[in-house]
Amino acid sequence: EKGYEFFRLHPDKKTILMVGGSLGARTLNQSIVAAFPKLKTLDDVQVIWQCGKYYFNEMSDLQAKGEIPPNVHLFDFVSRMDYAYSVADLVISRAGAGSISEFCLLGKPVVLVPSPNVAEDHQTQNAMALVKKDAAVMVSDANACELLFDTALRLVNDNEKLKSLSENILKLAQKDSAKRIVDEIVGIVGCCQ
Repeated sequence: EKGYEFFRLHPDKKTILMVGGSLGARTLNQSIVAAFPKLKTLDDVQVIWQCGKYYFNEMSDLQAKGEIPPNVHLFDFVSRMDYAYSVADLVISRAGAGSISEFCLLGKPVVLVPSPNVAEDHQTQNAMALVKKDAAVMVSDANACELLFDTALRLVNDNEKLKSLSENILKLAQKDSAKRIVDEIVGIVGCCQ
C-alpha cells in the first residue's frame, strides 16, 4: 500500500518498473519513448520509469509537451527501491551482477537488456545464465527499441509466465552471502595465524 501511495499508482493495474541505473541507459529510454503510442492506449498497465540523471532534462521536456502518457511515471532516480520493487509485477533492467542478485533475492520477474558497453560483454553472459534456467527474459540492446515493450507488455499480462519466472529466479538467490563471505575470511585468517 505504501508503494502504491508513494508513486501515486493504482493497485488494480499491472506495474512495470524500468530502471537503467542512476545515470540512465539511453537504449531503455529510447525504447519507452518509442512505445508511448502503445502505452497511451492501455488503461490496465502503469510504468515507473527511472530515466537517470543524464537524461532527466530531455525526458522532462517530453513531459512538459504532454508526450509522456499519463500511465507512465517519470523519475530521474528512484530513492525508494523497496517501494518500487514491492509494486512491480515486472522489471526491465540492464544485466549487471548487483541488479541480478537483487532480482534473485526478491524473486522478481525481469526482462534484461544487457549493456553492450561493458568489458567482454559480461552483461550478456549474466543475462544468459538466467535465461537458460527460464528465470528471466532477454532482449538485446540492438533490438530493444523495436521489441522491448512488446515483450514486456505481453509478459506483464501473462500471470502464469510471471509466476514461473519468479519461482525460477528465486531458486538462483544466494542467501546469507555476507555470512558466507565472513566465514571464508575467518577461515583464511584462522589458517594463517
